[in-house]
Amino acid sequence: MALFQISNDKITIQVDSMGAELKSLKDVATGREYMWNGDPQYWKRTSPVLFPLVGSLKDGIYRLDGREYPMGQHGFARDMEFQLKSQSAHEIWFTLESDEETLRKYPYPFLLELGYELREKSVAVKWNVKNPGQERMYFSIGGHPAFLCPIEEGTRQTDYRIRLDGPKKVAVSTLCGPLASGKTAELSLENGEIPVTEHLFDQDALVIEHDQAHSVALVKPDGEAYLTVTFDAPLFGIWSPPKKQAPFICIEPWYGRCDRVDFAGDWTEREWGQRLEAEESFAVEYQITIA
Repeated sequence: MALFQISNDKITIQVDSMGAELKSLKDVATGREYMWNGDPQYWKRTSPVLFPLVGSLKDGIYRLDGREYPMGQHGFARDMEFQLKSQSAHEIWFTLESDEETLRKYPYPFLLELGYELREKSVAVKWNVKNPGQERMYFSIGGHPAFLCPIEEGTRQTDYRIRLDGPKKVAVSTLCGPLASGKTAELSLENGEIPVTEHLFDQDALVIEHDQAHSVALVKPDGEAYLTVTFDAPLFGIWSPPKKQAPFICIEPWYGRCDRVDFAGDWTEREWGQRLEAEESFAVEYQITIA
């Protein structure tokens, strides 16, 4: 476990080799921190990678080739030590490879490469999943970065808003416990924004599917967006711990999702799951930009 830092003249980031987790994003000019600090009183993590599972499995297990495999929420990569692959002034890469332990709970050989590249006041979070095996591989991957909200002293979280680049209304996939209910609820936006109310996350994450938005910003009381996450992912979550009034909000691009309450299929049939043929790669990224 080690902490690595890279900087440009605009921003500085720190990344922990445990989970290759982004731990800090600071504005060089002001010294302002944008990432949640991982206080376990609310949530012990800061920005874990979700692999090879996003969300939870029905009954905590998945089925594949006639066998059952247990797997905890969001998979195992976030709790594993990554190896440093390369580091330059403005970019850093880490790797995680399958081993005997991972193959017992996830029977696919894999190579997961996770990189961070600084671009002016943005950091690009890059994922490259490789299938070195000879069989088709199924997986999900997602981000879970937590950003300070409120960001300014003397303000409350309920003074803030969440701005989407999508339509005036979005369909939110509702949850039933840790699983998807299979139903949606319509959420109306006010000038493209969701007010952060005290009860916004009482039912857990807002799950927004089917490419309804690709840019999500946190907006200060004065109407200025201070942080924006942009992505190509087909679905995403917005989350803060239910009923805790935690001082952060997560914006989570996903290529995968929890099971539905009525799901009865196997690992290869999960909604929003990804697949790779032998020797293929899956490369995507999302960007975090500060104002």
